[in-house]
Order: sequence, then C-alpha cells, then structure tokens
Amino acid sequence: MAVSTVSREVAAGGGRQAYDPQARHAQARAARARPKARVLDSNDQLRALVVQGLRQRWSPQQISRRLAADHPERDDLRVSHETIYQSLYVQGRGTLRAQLGRHYRLRTGRSRRVPRSALAGPLASRPWLADARISTRPAQVADRAVPGHWEGDLVMGAGNRTAMITLVERTTRLVLIAPLLTDHTATTVATVLETMIKGLPRSMARSLTWDQGGEMAQVARFRTATNLEVYFCDPHSPWQRGTNENTNGLIREFFPKGTDLSTYPLHAFEQAQHLLNTRPRQTLDWATPAEAFNRLLQKTEHDTTIALTT
Repeated sequence: MAVSTVSREVAAGGGRQAYDPQARHAQARAARARPKARVLDSNDQLRALVVQGLRQRWSPQQISRRLAADHPERDDLRVSHETIYQSLYVQGRGTLRAQLGRHYRLRTGRSRRVPRSALAGPLASRPWLADARISTRPAQVADRAVPGHWEGDLVMGAGNRTAMITLVERTTRLVLIAPLLTDHTATTVATVLETMIKGLPRSMARSLTWDQGGEMAQVARFRTATNLEVYFCDPHSPWQRGTNENTNGLIREFFPKGTDLSTYPLHAFEQAQHLLNTRPRQTLDWATPAEAFNRLLQKTEHDTTIALTT
C-alpha cells in the first residue's frame, strides 16, 4: 500500500491522535451500501441544467465542464459526464431519462464509430486549381494563431438535389450555414459565398480552404469580389480541412444524411447555426465559438486602432 494512501486515510479520520479504525470501517461500509440516491434524481436544479444542455444538443462532457465554469462556487451544481451517461443509459428508469423521453439518443445517434473509408483513385485535373493548392497556403493558417482563416464545403441533401454551404473559422470554430434549396451550380455557390464573406468583419476574413469540387469553378470571380485568398486541398484528403469535416458531422445532427433540405424552413438553418455557435467546446477551454470569435474580434479592432494612432 502506498504511503500517500495511508496518509490520506489518517487525515480523513481526524489525524493520528483521533483516528479510530473501527469507526472508519463502519463509515466505509455505509458508503458502499446500495442502492444509493442518484445525484440527478435528488437535485432538481442540477437536473434542470443538465436537461437544458442536452436539449441544446450539448454532449455530457460539454455540460459537465460548462457547469463547473459557470458555477465555480457551487459544489452542488457539479456532475461528471459519466454520471450523465449512466443516468441516460445504464440507469434507464431515472428521473433524467423520464424528462427527456424514452427515445433520447446521443447527438450522433450512433453507438460506435464508423470507420474511415479507403482513399479512392486520382481525380482529373481541374483548371481552377492552378496556383491555389494547399501547399502554397501560408504557415499562419495551419497554426491557427491568426484568426480569419476559414474552411468550407458543400453538404448535400437527398439525391444531391439540394445543398448547403458550411463555413467554419479555424481558430474559434465559428460556424456559418447557408442553404441552397434551388440549385448549387458554381455560379450560385460563388454568389452565396460572396454574400457570406462580405458579411464578416474584414479582419476576420483572410482565406478560405475548400476541397476540389466543381462547385468552385467560379473561384476567380469570387476572389475578385471578396479579395479573399482561396486554397484547395489535395485529392481525397479531407483531413486537410479537418475542422470543417468535424463541423459537418455536427451539422448532420440537425440535418441527417438522406433528407431533403428543402423540407426545412429557413429558420431551422439559422437555429442550427446558433446552437452550434453557443455550444461550449473543449478545444476552446469550454468557451463557445461565439464567445471566442467576439473576443478575438474586439482584440483585433483594438490592435488596429492602436496601430492607426501611433
């Protein structure tokens, strides 16, 4: 037995002089008694906060970490992500499960990971890729130190009849979603992308990384209109825009594969964007993308003001 284990036990029992082994043994037996009251069944306020997070499609880990950040002085409002999982799945008759309904599932809707597919063969050359390969992208994009670098993709609906443009900012993970419910030709994609980029502060729009899809055939026009640098990934290399790939997986929680996107009202896309941008993220130290984006935007504007006045 480790010395530290003995020391902790003696300290918990009141110290060397007050330690009573019989009393500590009785306490240990009482603590092991089952069944024990579950914290999410006995604490109404904590359970309500957990339910609120789950309904916003936060993961149990995001809920756990955000509770600790939002209520640092409230030990009674702490719960581990494992406890939430246990309440949902193992302890299926608990109060939390009852509040969420019988058919609640995790955001992914899967019980295990889906393996990556093997790489396919080479694609034919596309003229708009000239001088815009990802190998020419500046190093500052890769290290995420400078905000304003985006990754994008076209996410398709059922039968490839409808689509949506998804953009994610690499540093803050802020998400932008634009539905394309009538067509997704290169001209339409360039027009909608132009509107999305022009709606951003200039300091937060520096570059865009995309795959080699034909929807970007009008990239020259888009570059001229936005003054934004565009870089294309290597063939069959989705990890080169991994932030966007991960974000598209999150977006599919709201719009599953095989669904007709035209059946969704426009506010459904706005709501999905809002929920993703207000969801705490582990990679942001449990801040939300909106919080991180606004914080960096304020800093950038402040630094620009100082530069202009000196």
